Amino acid sequence: MNLPILLFGIVLSTLYGAIFHFLKGGSVYRLFLFIVLSWVGFWVGHIVGGLLKFSFGAVGVLNTGMATFGSAIFLFVGQWLSLIDVQRK
Repeated sequence: MNLPILLFGIVLSTLYGAIFHFLKGGSVYRLFLFIVLSWVGFWVGHIVGGLLKFSFGAVGVLNTGMATFGSAIFLFVGQWLSLIDVQRK
């Protein structure tokens, strides 16, 4: 994987996290959380797609389809888990 593809993946996953934050709202902490979740999910999805030999929406060597799917899963699960309110007694 060369540098332009790596940068494209970082920009695309950051955009996914920022759009998700725009739709769901929240503080700057949540923006940071969503961007990090999007980065992790994006690259996990890319790697899983490569391991399973499943590719759709590829841009060069970047498995954009599976990476987007991984990013979406991480964002929705992370957002759901961040809503848990721990009650202390």
